[in-house]
Amino acid sequence: MKLRIAAGLAVAALAVALTGCTTPAAEEPPADTPTATESEAPAESSSAALTTAQSSLGEIVVDGEGMTVYMFDNDTQGADASVCEGECATNWPAVTADSDSPEVEGVTGEVGTITGVDGSTQVTLNGWPLYYFIGDEAAGDTNGQGVQDVWWVLTPAGEKIGG
Repeated sequence: MKLRIAAGLAVAALAVALTGCTTPAAEEPPADTPTATESEAPAESSSAALTTAQSSLGEIVVDGEGMTVYMFDNDTQGADASVCEGECATNWPAVTADSDSPEVEGVTGEVGTITGVDGSTQVTLNGWPLYYFIGDEAAGDTNGQGVQDVWWVLTPAGEKIGG
C-alpha cells in the first residue's frame, strides 16, 4: 500500500514539474498527438550536434544520439536568448554544442548558436533555440510533441511539425 501511494505521489510530482514551463494551466496534448514514436534512430551515434531520424511524424531533427529536439513557441525566432528559464529549463534542457559552428548531418535549415540561460552554447535551428524533453527516455521518443501547444518537433528544414 505504501509503495502504491509513493508511486502515485511520484507521478503527481512529475506531472506538476513538467507543466511549469508556460503561464497557462497545463493542458493535455491533443488525443491525436503521438506520445512516443516507433522511430528509427541513427544506427550508430553521430558526432554531429544535429542529424535526422524517421518517426511516425515523418523525418525529424534529433541529436547525434538520436534524442528528439524541440522548439518553444514562447521563444522569439532569431533572438539572442531563450525565455525557457528555471523550472522550464529543468524540464526542457537546452541542446548544447562545444563550438559556435555545430556539425550537422542531413539538417538543411540554418543552424546557429546563442548563449544559453546557463552560459552554455545553445544550438538553434532557423533562429529557434533547441531543447530536449525530460519526458523522452530513449532515442526516437517524441513525448514532448505538442505539449501545452507550445513545444514542437522540427523537420530537417527547421519547420515545426504541428501547431
